[in-house]
Amino acid sequence: MNKKVNTILFILGATVFNILVTVLAFFLLLIPYVNFMSLMPEGGKIWSFPIIIIAAMVIAFIAYRYALRFLLKKIDMEKYFDPLFVRKHRKD
Repeated sequence: MNKKVNTILFILGATVFNILVTVLAFFLLLIPYVNFMSLMPEGGKIWSFPIIIIAAMVIAFIAYRYALRFLLKKIDMEKYFDPLFVRKHRKD
């Protein structure tokens, strides 16, 4: 495989990883919400669900950063991946 294919596969894999971690964090945060829903006041039920969604996104972002940092230590990115944005030189 060439560098462009590696780059595209890396982006797709990272996206799938991020989505899976978000869904997993959402369901793990949803379990206590369902268990304690009867104890919460009505206003707490309304506001806690969007907070769970935002918290799942934050957890996924943090997990993605740690996974990427770990991967950067193990793999030489310039050797296997093509840059996404290339500067074009101006002709003067």
